Amino acid sequence: MNHWQDEIHAEYNRQRILDEVEQIRLVKLARGSRVYRPGIFERTMFNFANWMISTGKRLRSRYEIPSVNCSKSPTGSLAH
Repeated sequence: MNHWQDEIHAEYNRQRILDEVEQIRLVKLARGSRVYRPGIFERTMFNFANWMISTGKRLRSRYEIPSVNCSKSPTGSLAH
């Protein structure tokens, strides 16, 4: 058996795995520092959501039943 060859091959595989781990770490580091720039779909959906929220608030205030002030008694008595 040739143990020397096996050790060299194992060391080569270890180094290759360590290089791959380092490459993955660098890719994660680069992705984390990238500035987020949304594409046209993300911008369109964000604007659409904002429009739906503002329209919904206006519609709700237009068609909502006004609340009644219950702190004053219609009879004018002090009993509540």
